[in-house]
Amino acid sequence: MLKKILFACFLLNMCVIVLAQTPTDYLSADFHKERRAILRSKMPKNSMAVIFANPIRNRANDVDYVYHQDPNFYYLTGFREPNAVLVIFSDNQKDAEGNSYDEIIYVPKRDSMFEMWNGKRLGVEGVKRELGFAMAKTSEEFATDAINFKSFDNVHILKFSDDYSNSLRDNGEIYDLVTAFKDQSGYHNMKIKNPNVQYIHKAIANLPDAKLGEVAKNLSQSLEIYPEYKEDTFIKAYISADNDGLRKELKQKIKLDLSKREINIDFKFLLTALAEMREVKTPEELKLLTKAIRISAIGQIEVMKAMKPEMSETEIQGIHEFVYKKYGAEYEGYPSIVGAGNNGCVLHYIENNKTKVGKDLVLMDLGAEYRGYTADVTRTIPANGKFSPEQKAIYELVLKAQDAGIKVCKPGNQFWKPGEAAKQIINEGLAALGIISAPSAKHSYFPHGTSHHIGLDVHDPGTYREFKENMVITVEPGIYIPEGSPCDKKWWGIAVRIEDDILITKNKPVNLSAEAPRTVENIEKMMAKKSVLDEFVLPSLD
Repeated sequence: MLKKILFACFLLNMCVIVLAQTPTDYLSADFHKERRAILRSKMPKNSMAVIFANPIRNRANDVDYVYHQDPNFYYLTGFREPNAVLVIFSDNQKDAEGNSYDEIIYVPKRDSMFEMWNGKRLGVEGVKRELGFAMAKTSEEFATDAINFKSFDNVHILKFSDDYSNSLRDNGEIYDLVTAFKDQSGYHNMKIKNPNVQYIHKAIANLPDAKLGEVAKNLSQSLEIYPEYKEDTFIKAYISADNDGLRKELKQKIKLDLSKREINIDFKFLLTALAEMREVKTPEELKLLTKAIRISAIGQIEVMKAMKPEMSETEIQGIHEFVYKKYGAEYEGYPSIVGAGNNGCVLHYIENNKTKVGKDLVLMDLGAEYRGYTADVTRTIPANGKFSPEQKAIYELVLKAQDAGIKVCKPGNQFWKPGEAAKQIINEGLAALGIISAPSAKHSYFPHGTSHHIGLDVHDPGTYREFKENMVITVEPGIYIPEGSPCDKKWWGIAVRIEDDILITKNKPVNLSAEAPRTVENIEKMMAKKSVLDEFVLPSLD
């Protein structure tokens, strides 16, 4: 009996050890449940939302990319496996036994052979136990349940990615789930499958007559952004109409056409509702996001200490990403950008293949992803540890612009305010340095905006209107002077971007990535310090 008790204690201790080795700081099941409840409260009566997990994507031959869940799906469920679908109802439904429910999640069934190769699945019971779903079914059941989609006034979906592979060995993969939905919902009968065009048709149909001309002008300006508008007969005619009489006629034709479609599928609601929800972070989210940001900032610090002129861009990238892994960050939030010299002038440069950075400035735009939340931190430093006079002049101009942008990150200010403040400083500074002829001169040295939301996506969705408390945004001005630019050659090949992650509070903005030095003086001081990697020398392979 004593041996049995001791053996049971041993097994219990082993279980505790195993559990302790698994991350336990993911978002809670209560968080995801509350997100679903908030979304449900926003849904129109007699409507439903159908949200699909991300597909598995092939890398080469029989090797797939590391799976990454669709951020919206994860936000609402906490489920990190593929081949799943979430259905949320605005109103309570009844099953065959008379039980009430307002949501169902369909997930892959447990499969011992699959799990031997790829790891354990939660399965139906695991989803109920770990994620708090009252009703869960296998993915295969989504097709056989034959939900009567047409009985709802609105079926809210997100745009399909349409890159789903189809394996004949699995009837519950995302391809089958999406196909079943399209077959049963009437999606195939839609005249217009593009959500942007569908939305514009509905908007025109509901326009007050006084706005007809104004909207036509706005649509005309959007043609380059949304080329699908050019291909739509109604939108083309509406834009080319030269008076409100013709526009009224087209409005009535669009209304009539919409009434004939009898399609209840809506692409717009979820985009808008989830953007509104995700742009303001909860305390639980801020804890994870702040950790991702601090990891990224510390990565910048360690690279500053380790940087040597003989390093390659790839090696510098590797140091950053080693720090991420050391802290338990699962992934990079986006492909790492390490651009030395003229390479830094390519805004999304990800080749990172320059073999020696020499005396160049090195622009490093990287972010750790921790438990799904992604940082976005950029520092630009001199590879040899000292800024040249030209490098310093451009750097301090960008820093001044960033400080001005951060200063206006206050609740109630419009989202474009940091960019406006930064642009004014940069234009005045470039003119003072003689790089442009006057502050009003057109140029391409600062070709991007300064701010976007961060969260489960590095470019997190949001309404991009006014700042609200507990938003986290970037402020990232930059100056890029590629070789061959119409200015003195001494400026050529200088690229500087400084990017920090800013928490909007009711008092003043908080720089969550301030741990990484930003000033010329502090960067040079940090780069003069010893690195733990100074003695890390590998044998030559030549």
